[in-house]
Amino acid sequence: MAEDKAETQAFTPGPGYRQFKGRDEFPSNILHGTLACAIWIGSMHFNVSLLLFSFLFLPFSKFLLVVGVLLIFAVLPIDHNSKFGLRLARYICQHMSSYFPATLHVEDINDFHPDRAYVLGYAPHSVLPIGVVTLAERTGFMPLPKLKCLTSSPVFYTPFLRHIWTWLGASPATRKNFCSLLEAGYTCIVVPGGVQETFLMRHDSEVAFLKSRRGFVRIAIEKGCPLVPVFAFGQSHAFKWWKPRSKFLLQLSRAIKFVPMLFWGAFGTPIPYQHPMNVVVGKPIYVKINPQPTTEEVLEVHGQFVKALQDLFERHKGRVGYADQSLKIL
Repeated sequence: MAEDKAETQAFTPGPGYRQFKGRDEFPSNILHGTLACAIWIGSMHFNVSLLLFSFLFLPFSKFLLVVGVLLIFAVLPIDHNSKFGLRLARYICQHMSSYFPATLHVEDINDFHPDRAYVLGYAPHSVLPIGVVTLAERTGFMPLPKLKCLTSSPVFYTPFLRHIWTWLGASPATRKNFCSLLEAGYTCIVVPGGVQETFLMRHDSEVAFLKSRRGFVRIAIEKGCPLVPVFAFGQSHAFKWWKPRSKFLLQLSRAIKFVPMLFWGAFGTPIPYQHPMNVVVGKPIYVKINPQPTTEEVLEVHGQFVKALQDLFERHKGRVGYADQSLKIL
């Protein structure tokens, strides 16, 4: 085991290794970066702030009008090909990549082919998995022309947020949608730990909630899509946070699909701190297509993925400045 660990730490970039530095690729400034973060992350706070302001300071009839307008935006059809929306998404992705700054490391770019669909298993979730911005189609680092990030369903019922995140490439994290996207040739980014990983996250180490998360592995086998481990170093430092720990909170979080918690960034706002992020993409784990995999097959591939993620973490943590950090896989 000690020899395996030492081996995983000794990563030497090969000819296929690629590094994309957001700040070099997309020159920006603090104003553009802050605005990009505010549009993407702050949009979820806008609705709450608007409702509170309307309720406290406007006549009740005007408050009902505001509620009505928000309800309209919650069901208003989204033009997925909106020129404005796609320009906005590109602006957010590029300026957020420069803001932190974020760097994408791909162990072997030649392992990825534009005509194939992959399942990118991303960890950790942290407060928000904002490092996915480096993988987004609008950022353009990965040689994959069709990319979707599977996201908790409540996002797509939230006014304004649903439009912005859809233009950014988000899609509902349901089994039916996941399968349909893979069949259509889309590479899907999944954050297997989800809500429970956020609930379990700690200040003193990284946490990946994976041991009981096998659904994404089963679907990858059913569709014959390679599994790819991805780890985001530094993402957990983008926000400071506080949350109570209780069984009730966990049950509530599962029910509403997000964790009720306090988190804040620069100057106590929802704008994340400018902490460098390094997102590392490992090598694909190829699977044999099987529409009805057995439990044993799923467990075997799941074990390969968990080990690959752990090894990826160990190989790169020293290179990106986290030599003393540990990863707990729960």
